[in-house]
Amino acid sequence: MKKIVFILCLLAGNLYAQTAKEIIVKADNRVRGETSYIEMTIEINRPKWNKTMAMKSWSKGSTKAISVVTSPAKEKGTVFLMRNKEVWNYIPSVDRTIKLPPSMMLQNWMGTDLTNDDLIKQSSLVIDYNQKIIGEESVGGLKCWKIELSPKEDASVVWGKIIIWIDKTDFMQMKTEFYDEDEFLVNRMIASDIKTFDGKKLPSKLTIIPEDKAGNKTIISYQVMKFNLAIDDNKFTTSYMKRIK
Repeated sequence: MKKIVFILCLLAGNLYAQTAKEIIVKADNRVRGETSYIEMTIEINRPKWNKTMAMKSWSKGSTKAISVVTSPAKEKGTVFLMRNKEVWNYIPSVDRTIKLPPSMMLQNWMGTDLTNDDLIKQSSLVIDYNQKIIGEESVGGLKCWKIELSPKEDASVVWGKIIIWIDKTDFMQMKTEFYDEDEFLVNRMIASDIKTFDGKKLPSKLTIIPEDKAGNKTIISYQVMKFNLAIDDNKFTTSYMKRIK
């Protein structure tokens, strides 16, 4: 009898894990952890020019994140801070910190194909969207759930719809499509080059391709990803933005 109860509980747990919200939570937790530290390069490709930036980023939970540009020299020291859905930008060339209004979340970040909202993760895939499994497909040779996210009525978000493919084994986000309010496809994000970071299998490269701009793309490459480190709350303050390195 106990064995039957155990099997039923196990099956119930597995069924619960297959719900769209649970899958998104697991995928989100996988790339975030309690805290995270990341070193990355961002390559901007355009038909007539290319540019590469390097950044460091720290996060704590889903409400605190800070990023600093470490190269090239022209942008070095530029800082973005997100705290409780408020966003600040420190510009070292003019020694000025500004708070970004909600209207700026739609704007492209530093010439990339990312919006400010994409970079600082102001909107939450778990909190601000309803989730629904709409199919199963393979991406990069991995079997994935195909999940549609639609914004909740009271959510202040950039995208009118998001479709995300999450692999069934390691809950990696392998592909994402971003749609505007009229449900026109705006950007595609494709994950590749899976590596192990701090004991977790994760894509080391994300390629963002705008749908209506031929020849444009932004490539994010992760060199270092560490999780569950001790990070002081003082790091996520406007007074610390000038000192972060």
